[in-house]
Amino acid sequence: MAMLMHTLHVDLGERSYPLYIGRDLFRDSPLLAKHVSGSQVVIVSNETVAPLYTDRIKQALGDRSLITEVVLPDGEQYKTLDSLAGIFDQVMADGHNRTTSFVAVGGGVVGDMTGFAAACYQRGVNFIQVPTTVLAQVDSSVGGKTAVNHPRGKNMIGAFYQPSAVFIDLDTLQTLPQREISAGLAEVVKYGLIGDLPFYQWLCQHMPNLLARDEAALAEAIERSCAAKARIVAADEREGGVRAILNLGHTFGHAIETSQGYGQWLHGEAVATGMLLAMELSAERGWLAREEVDSFRTLLTTMGLPVRAPENMTPEEFLEHMARDKKVLDGRLRLVLLKSVGEACISDDVTRPELLAFLSRHCSS
Repeated sequence: MAMLMHTLHVDLGERSYPLYIGRDLFRDSPLLAKHVSGSQVVIVSNETVAPLYTDRIKQALGDRSLITEVVLPDGEQYKTLDSLAGIFDQVMADGHNRTTSFVAVGGGVVGDMTGFAAACYQRGVNFIQVPTTVLAQVDSSVGGKTAVNHPRGKNMIGAFYQPSAVFIDLDTLQTLPQREISAGLAEVVKYGLIGDLPFYQWLCQHMPNLLARDEAALAEAIERSCAAKARIVAADEREGGVRAILNLGHTFGHAIETSQGYGQWLHGEAVATGMLLAMELSAERGWLAREEVDSFRTLLTTMGLPVRAPENMTPEEFLEHMARDKKVLDGRLRLVLLKSVGEACISDDVTRPELLAFLSRHCSS
């Protein structure tokens, strides 16, 4: 039987859904089948994940009239409109109707693309998330953000589209490369920085256990992160207010990803460097002590994450990409900064000259 540890809920009225967190969730489990609305299913995965998990998913689905497997190339560089069209080509060739369910099995790229495909196919079909990376489990699978990348900007083409359920099977983390573990934990640390000082302190204390994939530590970190994400999404589904604090480090990080070419830096690596830059800027504004910034830099080094922007990235290049960020409103760039560790704020008064001077001090070039 599945070892179900906890069930959380994203409270969005009629669009509310559960987050199941446990181990071996698909062994003789009716959980997945319960959330499949019809007899047709599309399983979307990638070349790395498909051999590991899709057979288990198919077994858990039980008897269905039609199951289509779509296997995408693995990597952020394939999160494109062309790949999205490939999903539609296969689904339409197999004759799926509007009662079909899309099941995303993989990391954030697979989840984002499957969700966007589900939002578009026949104007919206049922959608289930089965995230298999730390980052996807604590961030991208929860909250309904779906998208593909464009050469001019990350996640610029997409939709808010909530899943009907999220299945977080902790066993999937044992097959991840260590680099993916570290990158995913960057998003975990974010939750402590933006709104939970005790959690941040707990993470600093338990980081060696988390990096070693200690089961109890990972379970607690993932559950606390998901609970924080669920609360914020329930309060602000479409990022009109408080949800924007989840973007700590992301404006800097997305600029790095776009500049370097998608997939060269993992998302969590770019966000880690972006969070450090946001803390540096917060310190320059007098909100954080230098010791707090240095302590965070040491934590990132312990995690094996980058603490400097790419050497080939100029301040002007940073600004060029940041100016295209989704968080720019009426020409004003909104940055998530920290008033203190555990208290985020949204600032739209950082001027271009101030930001250019700041980046000039912190870019390697």
